Amino acid sequence: MSRIVSVNLAVPEPNPAKGVGITGINKRPVDHLVTVRAPGPKTTGLHSGLVGDGIFDIEHHGGDDQAVYAYAREDYEWWQGRLNRPLANGLFGENLTTEGVDVNGAVIGERWRIGPRLVLQPTFGRIPCATFQHKMGEPRWTKTFARMNRPGAYLRVLEPGEILAGDPVTVEDRPAHGVTIAQAFRAYMTAPELLPELVETDGLPDDLRANLAKRLPQRR
Repeated sequence: MSRIVSVNLAVPEPNPAKGVGITGINKRPVDHLVTVRAPGPKTTGLHSGLVGDGIFDIEHHGGDDQAVYAYAREDYEWWQGRLNRPLANGLFGENLTTEGVDVNGAVIGERWRIGPRLVLQPTFGRIPCATFQHKMGEPRWTKTFARMNRPGAYLRVLEPGEILAGDPVTVEDRPAHGVTIAQAFRAYMTAPELLPELVETDGLPDDLRANLAKRLPQRR
């Protein structure tokens, strides 16, 4: 069964890795219903899609296209074997830890129904940053995370609702283009020859599409 294992909200802590001063990457599971809604523009809106969550680096995180971050428990298990250490739900800063959901294999623009009302849509993978590197305390973590291509997925909120650990997850619709979170992340991070296809993908955030277009090889 595909389900939400835990819903995780930020416990703010100091962030020596960036000039922002505070980070919300430290997320802990909660055992109550959490309201999820579209937060609005990245820098001027409510930042996180989850009521009670906190985002402080608003230049790089949050907003409608990064309203929710999901990571699969199965990928945590894979990392635990590689890093030889336990990894708790929420450690990577995800709002939703899933089980039985192919998060990295999700097609950009597909629709996830969670519980009776909430509908989310995968938009792109999580780009590792200095805050993530500091949080993990692993040598060359950002490069390792990028190379292993298990980024988890950011999601936008299509229909607001409430969420609780244990809620089922159903993929209701999947676009025919077939470009997955993992494929898009690989194109962005390590395989620029794939960028022309990625730029044309429906469902990609507009600001990301514009950024990627600037990176395309110039035609003669």
